[in-house]
Amino acid sequence: MTAAPIAVHLATAAHAEAAFALIEEYYEAIGVVVRDDRSALEHYLASPDSPIWIATVASAPAGCVILRPLPEVPLASEVKRLYVRPAFRGLRLAHALMHAAEQHARTHGSRWLYLDTKDDLHAAIHFYLSTGYQPCPRYNDNPQATLFLRKQL
Repeated sequence: MTAAPIAVHLATAAHAEAAFALIEEYYEAIGVVVRDDRSALEHYLASPDSPIWIATVASAPAGCVILRPLPEVPLASEVKRLYVRPAFRGLRLAHALMHAAEQHARTHGSRWLYLDTKDDLHAAIHFYLSTGYQPCPRYNDNPQATLFLRKQL
């Protein structure tokens, strides 16, 4: 039996509904209070400075990640909304999504990637630490974030 084909692609306006659905699912899964509205998400899809990637398994949307500029930190970008649907976990999709974001950041001049998370997201924290992210001082005013991490590219 062969594995279902996995792909990670840069989302465009044509992928808007899949991207919005994944991000809304992410918000609900972890109880995000301060959320990007649809117009902000549409801006990300239209802007080369804030790309969204979607991972698919057998063409089904399975996960996403957003990369945003972090203008208050020189040569830095921020990883946001990394999410893999429960049915697709264990396929290394988070690794593939993070790799796409890191490659993009690297080729567009970022030397650092930052992210924030909550201390009760144990699997996410383990993933971030295992991929080279290290604790750092608070860099934003996210009221829900309790842990701040960064990685040098």
